Amino acid sequence: MFEEEAAPRRPGLRRTTRLEAFSDGVFAIAITLLVLDLAVPTTQNSVRHLLEAIGDEWPGYLGYIVSFATIGALWLGHNAMTDYLDRADTTLLWLNLLLLLFVSLLPFPTRLVSEFVTTTDRAERVAVTFYGLTLLIAAALLSVLWRYALHARLIRPDADDDEITLLTSRLTPGLAGYAVLILVGLFVPVAAVIGYLAIAVFFLIPVHIRKRDHVRPPA
Repeated sequence: MFEEEAAPRRPGLRRTTRLEAFSDGVFAIAITLLVLDLAVPTTQNSVRHLLEAIGDEWPGYLGYIVSFATIGALWLGHNAMTDYLDRADTTLLWLNLLLLLFVSLLPFPTRLVSEFVTTTDRAERVAVTFYGLTLLIAAALLSVLWRYALHARLIRPDADDDEITLLTSRLTPGLAGYAVLILVGLFVPVAAVIGYLAIAVFFLIPVHIRKRDHVRPPA
């Protein structure tokens, strides 16, 4: 596949080692920052009824689980994609940075969901809508990144067509699902957040992609 325009033969291309290392670092930091917003306010009531106070923070736990699962799904997709990359060009690097911009942003809308779900209707809807838009953009950018790599012929020359087709289908986010849930969030915000979790869990389900064994040429 892509034999005639194998990436290493084209000028201006870079190895993907640093792209992968930098991306893994951003994913790791973003997913770690999520837990920093989990806390129980120290009040007279929480001191007397700590277990009840812990339970009252359920919006924070919900936001944490959804964002953790989403970032995890994005990382798995990104990891699968980079396994098939042969080289990277400048446009791919910029698209990757744009994806990481929204991945690293996720702790912020997650905190908004934690703080404003179950508050006033207007604040709750704004927080959940902003959260949904962030998830939608991050998922869409992962798909754009992969499709650009295919278009620019940055994929390994030995990649099997069936493997590429399967990976493309897995890296195509449920954009329609996110769009529907964003609309649902305008009426039932908590239901929308649970729906975002369902999408993330779906993309966390492992899919076995048969990888072609690399056969070394005879000496």
